[in-house]
Amino acid sequence: MSEKVYIFDTTLRDGEQVPGCKLNATEKLELALKLEALGVDIIEAGFPVSSPGDFDSVSQIAKIIKNATVCGLSRAVQKDIEVAGAALKFANRSRIHTGIGTSDFHIKSKFNSNREDILERAIQCVKWARNFTDDVEFYAEDAGRTDNEYLARVVEAVIKAGATVVNIPDTTGYCLPNQYGEKIAYLINHVPNVDKAILSCHCHNDLGLATANSIAGIISGARQIECTINGLGERAGNTALEEVAMIIQSHKDLGFYTNIDSKQLNPLSREVSDIMRMPVQPNKAIVGANAFSHSSGIHQDGFLKDAQTYEIINPEEVGAGESKIVLTARSGRSALAHRFQKIGYQYTRNDIDFLYEKFLQVADRKKEVEESDLHSLAKAYSPELATN
Repeated sequence: MSEKVYIFDTTLRDGEQVPGCKLNATEKLELALKLEALGVDIIEAGFPVSSPGDFDSVSQIAKIIKNATVCGLSRAVQKDIEVAGAALKFANRSRIHTGIGTSDFHIKSKFNSNREDILERAIQCVKWARNFTDDVEFYAEDAGRTDNEYLARVVEAVIKAGATVVNIPDTTGYCLPNQYGEKIAYLINHVPNVDKAILSCHCHNDLGLATANSIAGIISGARQIECTINGLGERAGNTALEEVAMIIQSHKDLGFYTNIDSKQLNPLSREVSDIMRMPVQPNKAIVGANAFSHSSGIHQDGFLKDAQTYEIINPEEVGAGESKIVLTARSGRSALAHRFQKIGYQYTRNDIDFLYEKFLQVADRKKEVEESDLHSLAKAYSPELATN
């Protein structure tokens, strides 16, 4: 029987930390409703103490979201937690996400502290948060570079203090998938009360491994993935929601499922891109403009015979419309015949052989041969053979 993986979306918090991606309250509310409709389980709406505007946005989102849990971020500071609690006061389901750095890099350089003091602060912040909600998530910042034995002590202590979810962030995107997976497995096997909480993956993409690390994490026992639409986030970004959702949907042998409505992925990706003024790279998995485009002749021929030769996902599954046969100088005769047929021209093999030589002359001059070019080729060749 498949197990649920909870999807924690932080587009409105971590995604908004991208320079130039600041959202106003109206935009945040609009996206929050779209995220809920998408099937996201937890929406991290913001960092309430950071500004009056963020407080108001979190508060408004908390009032309108009915099914998803609304989460507010805080540091391990009493005022932060109190402000987050106030912002989430009217939420149907609320969560406070609080925590502190646990790696020696953070303990020594950032906090000028020691492991025992940080452990006490971790316990205290969870206890403060429990005064406002029964759902408290603790983040062990830079867990990816934290000593596993010490990390296990922290995880055990915060669960005992009342944490319902423990976030194991690869904050700097440093871990390899096997290392991150082994870290989660270590916690599953060495934290006595780990069954009392959900372990969560929050992976950054500094080395391009955020998605791989998150999947390694759930395979090893984590049951929540923290992610953003289009992989937006600090520096090189976060785990992309659309990627993990479709990996889980495509690899049913993993034994997991999510509540994500995959047909909404491409429309929401475009909306987030527009609102946050952040273009999606064309070769981006699942939602990039070229994700379902074929331009190589070998690929096009195979695809036209059977789409599954080169596509593991039906584009309609993710709201991407239909696959595209793009005509370039690398395209073959079958692709050319297909595109002619799409616009109403029925040609024999001999016709295509002749037209193909003319097509290559155009293709060598242009990056892509457009529909207008095909009409010109057909008209110049023999108008009476056209059916349109």
